[in-house]
Amino acid sequence: MKKLILSLVTVATLCGLAAQAQDKPKNETTPVSNAADEVAVITTTEGVMVLEFWPDVAPKHVANFKKLASSGFYDGTCFHRVIKGFMIQGGDPLTKDDSKQGMWGTGGPGWKVDAEFNKKSHVRGVLSAARSQDPNSAGSQFFICHDQATFLDGQYTAYGKLIKGDDVLQTINTTPTGAQDRPVKKMTITSVKIVPRSEVK
Repeated sequence: MKKLILSLVTVATLCGLAAQAQDKPKNETTPVSNAADEVAVITTTEGVMVLEFWPDVAPKHVANFKKLASSGFYDGTCFHRVIKGFMIQGGDPLTKDDSKQGMWGTGGPGWKVDAEFNKKSHVRGVLSAARSQDPNSAGSQFFICHDQATFLDGQYTAYGKLIKGDDVLQTINTTPTGAQDRPVKKMTITSVKIVPRSEVK
């Protein structure tokens, strides 16, 4: 764990909290109302995870994730970077294409979301926005903490938390990895659905 106590620049590089590829970047700022009453159901090849949102502290990031999920943007992507005991990262549309593996970690939706740093701590299960050294460079990529990573607090935007599927998080985080912290077995996100919290048992 000592290796995780690094400078923010090093952490950004190590974890692949990469800049999103932008042709014509623009800011996405419209919040979604009643976002706290909805959850994200992430179906993967390893099982299902359910995430709640924190629109009270990061409305733009919640709105962005919900917009992308509702359009099917995340369907067919994968968790392209996994660091055991730290986090799993996904949300890059380029991961739908195996021929573009050299570019995995650089894709995005074509816009950026301004930072919404808050007092939510990066502990196990927390959903946070991947970004480059530019605080306002988040796009579609996200990561889910596997363990406490409080050194990211106030530097990355936390905007939700895992409420179901901790066993799936564990399975993905402990899968064998190779170069660039990439899982040997592809950890595919088959779908991400936004549903009322009441529908989740």
